[in-house]
Amino acid sequence: MEQLINYLLQFGQLNQQQIDLVKSKARVKTIRKDTYYHEAGKIFREVIFLTEGVMRVCYYNNKGDEITKYFFDENHFIADVASLNQGIPAVEYVQAVTDCTYIAISKNALDELSMTIVGWDMIIGKITAKGMSDKVNRISPMMADDAKERYLRFLTNFPTLANRIPLSYLASYLGITQSSLSRIRRKIRE
Repeated sequence: MEQLINYLLQFGQLNQQQIDLVKSKARVKTIRKDTYYHEAGKIFREVIFLTEGVMRVCYYNNKGDEITKYFFDENHFIADVASLNQGIPAVEYVQAVTDCTYIAISKNALDELSMTIVGWDMIIGKITAKGMSDKVNRISPMMADDAKERYLRFLTNFPTLANRIPLSYLASYLGITQSSLSRIRRKIRE
């Protein structure tokens, strides 16, 4: 729980009573590697804060190919904001890449925190804005780069992730085949 509280405190102030209330609304959960935390077509009913492990967001294109959109590691919130707030089905899957531990806060608990804690909405707004900015900063540079540059940028931006995720997921994220990724890795090592 301390990881969550420390993260929240980066975006605003909470007194001890408010911290205790947040803790009372949060539940620690685990999920095994390769298990889908959430499936497309279902509505998000909670937001999660990843405390241990790696998860990925993926979807299936019109050819039926599984595409990895992005990865999340420790100290990140995961939720489909539109699905959570508007009650509409999500279009993406969330899957545990490794065994994961996370803290879940239900939509009802979030609403209660919003009504109870002055400044809660501001904290959540700042976290949401940071998450959106991180997404744009992750995806935009990759549009102009070639495959090797995308891989090198990934290694620079996410040095601890490369050894924690399967090559097939990384290749999908980079928009290349697994054999192309293997060739790129081999050339870099030479």
